[in-house]
Amino acid sequence: MTEPGQRWLTSDELSAWRAFMRLTQRLPASLEAQLQRDARLSFLEYYVLAHLSEQPDRRARMSDLAALANTELSRLSHLIGRLEKRGFACREPDPGNGRYTRAILTDAGFAHLESVAPGHVERVRELFADALTPAELRTLRRIADKVLARVDDQAE
Repeated sequence: MTEPGQRWLTSDELSAWRAFMRLTQRLPASLEAQLQRDARLSFLEYYVLAHLSEQPDRRARMSDLAALANTELSRLSHLIGRLEKRGFACREPDPGNGRYTRAILTDAGFAHLESVAPGHVERVRELFADALTPAELRTLRRIADKVLARVDDQAE
């Protein structure tokens, strides 16, 4: 049932799309398994903690974290709540604008992240970085940036 003007994917496009979809499903699942086993953290929890650790004061607005993680603010709030229970994060009102809340990476959270990061980075290297040449990594980065720019344009 082809609609007039319908543009179906070519065999090359479909093959690339399916490979990309397998990659985006299986790679995060494999990384999450390692994080759960070694750190009792989800992939998203690790991602949020790592981002907070890279901030000069280990703080970020919850809304900015939600956007970075491509998740709803309510889901991020639950995630931060789980991290708070483990002593890895806490929250505070944003002193620059009290309407916002900031998440803070605690010293315990930073220490936990430092202890698990080497294993996670090794797994990323094993499954991703070491599978590609430096030129392939640069090409992949350009491709990702190009597609993400289009996705971001469509979202606005």
